[in-house]
Amino acid sequence: QVQLVESGGGLAQAGGSLTLSCRASGWIFSINNMGWYRQAPGKERELVADRTTDGTTHYSDSVKDRFSISRDNAKNTVTLQMNNLKPEDTAVYYCAAIGVQLTDDWFKHDYWGQGTQVTVSS
Repeated sequence: QVQLVESGGGLAQAGGSLTLSCRASGWIFSINNMGWYRQAPGKERELVADRTTDGTTHYSDSVKDRFSISRDNAKNTVTLQMNNLKPEDTAVYYCAAIGVQLTDDWFKHDYWGQGTQVTVSS
């Protein structure tokens, strides 16, 4: 029904930058939140940043002032600009579409991308 396609990620050196992009496709009427989560080995998945339809953003304390999230509501895309990367940012990053209203469904659903690896070397 809804597919999230992620791009970006890869390998960066500490202090470098990477950009993650994600596009949601399908019979989408609206999406409450779009954002990025990450999961490092042996750790739980955690919110990195998200953005609501009205532009409200939330950031993890660990990435504030380094990462920036943007969203195009009309295109159902979300982008995470990651600057001043640190080795502790190494994780699999997942795009999330939370509270998706489909055109033919009364209920809202959550969808996740397959994940993209971000590795930061020291």
